[in-house]
Amino acid sequence: MNSVVTPLPGTRTELSGGGTSERCPLPVPFGWFFVSYSEDIKPGELKNIQYFGQEWVLFRAETGEAGVVDPYCPHLGAHLGHGGKVEGDSLRCPFHHWAYNPKGWCTRIPYAKVMPPVTKRQPILKALPVAEKYGIVWAWYHPKGVEPQWEIPEIPELADANYIPPARGEWPVNTFIQELGENGIDFAHLKFLHHSPIIPTGECRAEGIRWFVNMANGYIMIEQTGPGLQVVRFTKGKVVTTMVSYPTPVSNSRTIMRMGFTHRKYPQGTPEAKLAADMLQEQVGQGSGAEAGFESVDMIVWNNKCYREAPLLCDGDGEILKWRRYFSQFYIR
Repeated sequence: MNSVVTPLPGTRTELSGGGTSERCPLPVPFGWFFVSYSEDIKPGELKNIQYFGQEWVLFRAETGEAGVVDPYCPHLGAHLGHGGKVEGDSLRCPFHHWAYNPKGWCTRIPYAKVMPPVTKRQPILKALPVAEKYGIVWAWYHPKGVEPQWEIPEIPELADANYIPPARGEWPVNTFIQELGENGIDFAHLKFLHHSPIIPTGECRAEGIRWFVNMANGYIMIEQTGPGLQVVRFTKGKVVTTMVSYPTPVSNSRTIMRMGFTHRKYPQGTPEAKLAADMLQEQVGQGSGAEAGFESVDMIVWNNKCYREAPLLCDGDGEILKWRRYFSQFYIR
């Protein structure tokens, strides 16, 4: 299924072409971002996807390697995702059958007696760096084409067979990606929007591309690496549940928020198993299904709010400005 988000009912619209607007004045940040679950793009398949303010073609070569490339052939501009075909190690253009591998190198021109010299020197089709980890296809996006500046971090729970397969959720949001992470340090909203009995206390710190939050003396621990990956661990007694969040910007003012929820496998019927299940349900959302919690509260705010670049804050608002300073390193203006 293509990840193209249409405006949600009752929301204000963005400017055409992905330009900045009053609601979302900041550009798409750079970093590693989810583009697909690995099982959703099989060898020989291709899909048109919409991320980072433009369209791309996601494909998997028959050799198994995934690629995310510009949709238009460098030859005469045919759209590779409409009539194109995966053959062997490459994506073949429907127009003249020029072929490109996942890194953008031209591998074949069926009627050329001599390949253009540039095809031997460098990739000629724009391709994003791609990595696969934890059953996810990640693409590195940078508006100036700079190579990846960090690796996708280790998340032990996603590599441990003693944890349940993550329960997944997906929510399109009509706001920009920075706003989603800001929720994690806006402690006051937990009382007034989510009806927490108190406003929890917490500490936040930035270490380069990493961001850490300790809320309520270790009950909630957040580790963020870049704009596209956040790990949140919830602890009650001896039970820890883990939420992995991997949002992707569609444009500067639209985001697809995705999450996976997991915990250690406990023997059926034990108090730990019941507590873990209850905690998981609490995190995913109350009501019918995973979307209920977000749809009823956070989504209403996110889909209709504007961004205050110089907000009027009070002493109880926490580390919002520290978060924004941390996140600003991922913007190229």
